[in-house]
Amino acid sequence: MDVCIREIEKEDYPAVLSLWNDEIGNKWVTAQNIAPHYDRVKNDDNYKTFVAVIDNDVVGFVASVQTYGVGFEEQFMQINGIAIKSDKHNKGIGTKLIRFIEKYAQDKGIVNIYLCCGIQRTNAHAFYKRNGYDNHSWCFGKKL
Repeated sequence: MDVCIREIEKEDYPAVLSLWNDEIGNKWVTAQNIAPHYDRVKNDDNYKTFVAVIDNDVVGFVASVQTYGVGFEEQFMQINGIAIKSDKHNKGIGTKLIRFIEKYAQDKGIVNIYLCCGIQRTNAHAFYKRNGYDNHSWCFGKKL
């Protein structure tokens, strides 16, 4: 199984939308609000989404944004989402995506990566811990 990781293209968004909703369970991401995302961020180097592709099929993605924290000299990267098709779990694709985004961040001089994960996603928690991520905070959100 040969996995290619590349930057997202506009035609990849339906597959990423499906992964958001089916694998992550974020039902507030819709075809209407994901459609303008590509045009909005394609020329902003702070936002990057990479997809994992097998035989021209998008089987996973990782989305990120780099930013500064108040009082910090270095930028950090926030992983906004990462998902793999459930029938492709435990095949190393998620680890390849994590390593890819980490290398991308390191090459840009970023020294910290953060992510939030749903409380109910215990398998994802174990995956992040296996990949060296510490659980040292809770993330909170409110839809307005």
